[in-house]
Amino acid sequence: MPLIPDSSYRPPFLFNNGHLQTIYPSLMRKLSPDLYQCERIETPDNDFLDLDWARVGSRKLAILSHGLEGDSHRHYMIGMARMLNRSGWDALAWNYRGCSGVANRQLRMYHNGSIDDLDCVIQHALKTNQYETTALIGFSLGGNLTLVYLGTRKDSLDPRIRMAVTFSVPCDLAAGAQELAKRRNWFYMRQFLVSLHEKIKRKMAVMPGAIDDDGFDAIRNFKDFDDRYTAPIHGFRDAEDYWTRCSSRGFIPEIRIPTLIVNALDDPFLADGCYPVQAASESRLVHLEMPRSGGHVGFVQFNHDGTYWSENRAVEFLEREW
Repeated sequence: MPLIPDSSYRPPFLFNNGHLQTIYPSLMRKLSPDLYQCERIETPDNDFLDLDWARVGSRKLAILSHGLEGDSHRHYMIGMARMLNRSGWDALAWNYRGCSGVANRQLRMYHNGSIDDLDCVIQHALKTNQYETTALIGFSLGGNLTLVYLGTRKDSLDPRIRMAVTFSVPCDLAAGAQELAKRRNWFYMRQFLVSLHEKIKRKMAVMPGAIDDDGFDAIRNFKDFDDRYTAPIHGFRDAEDYWTRCSSRGFIPEIRIPTLIVNALDDPFLADGCYPVQAASESRLVHLEMPRSGGHVGFVQFNHDGTYWSENRAVEFLEREW
């Protein structure tokens, strides 16, 4: 029963608030991407993915997947890569299609079920045979993507992939979308839609006529956006079909490697359905940790080396004797 009843995370004074935990790091945590070396790889469908490597010459690699409208340069990605390097791991932070600042070649974008792109990155990293041990680390959408990938691959997973850690995962996409559509979360929803609109406009510029933004101002939430763009572009019937088929909650029972899910109880993006208590209770390998505070990809910590609790927790889990 790998439910972790008492999380080790204790928020700093005055940071026992999910909104503050969510917003503060995005505004105040500035980390340099100087540790990265860039690489562009081709996908099987004549598109590309931009990768950022942080290498220390290790035989261990962690592959990092970012959140919705994030990228490899977000504070949580650089912070995790830096912590992994300090702990003797190579890190590979990848950008989803369109997330490295350049519109991709194909009409398709990224979504919560884009496990073919994640697999493309994994296979590219492992084909050198440099790595004996590989871990997957995902944040928010990247956490959901990671869990869907592991549950889908289950017994066919490359044996070098030994562990996974995920943070702030919307395990139930419908519940998460409904939560973010609430009035109290209008600020986050607005920021997401502004960013997504910019991506649509970039895509319109490189493939005129294939996509448009007519009436985009009427889009108010993820249901509107996913009905208009995500579902038809990627082969789903509608937003509800997309959410049902790509929610990691249904894939958790199929995961075959040690996996940690950390979802803070005050995460403003997550609803009750995003805390897979029963699935974790029935699993030997999927561990669920629910700190009382932490917000969405927050877990703020003040210390001499500038690391956050989530980074230390990930390495602690990866270094266990499994």
